[in-house]
Amino acid sequence: MRTSDVEEDEIMSGINVTPLVDVCLVLVIIFMVTAPLMSDPVIKVKLPKAHTQEGEERDKISVTLSREGRFALDQREFATLDAMDPYLRESVLRSESKMVVLRADEDALHGKLTEIMYRAKEAGAVQLTIATERKK
Repeated sequence: MRTSDVEEDEIMSGINVTPLVDVCLVLVIIFMVTAPLMSDPVIKVKLPKAHTQEGEERDKISVTLSREGRFALDQREFATLDAMDPYLRESVLRSESKMVVLRADEDALHGKLTEIMYRAKEAGAVQLTIATERKK
């Protein structure tokens, strides 16, 4: 038996991890590019300006009211407040802080905003906060 025959019969014990690393890096780049897109609100609103402080990041429920009277709960838009009510109740029940952040456009009707506040309290919200942009 020759030594070349012995070398050919040996089992390859090393694993080539280069393709695995390449795939992982591509996935990281994809997640870095798409993550900011996931955090954009469903309804774009122009928040009122105020001298405020940054709030704590907790498990909060975000209710958005547009200038045209459109409603959204977190990332889901609803046609009416009545359609949003069951989802709002469920979100408040699942939340530990029971905090609802109201993101209302500065030109939205305050009557609609007070109706959302009332419904959030009825759903069990303990704390209501109105989102604003910091004045410069």
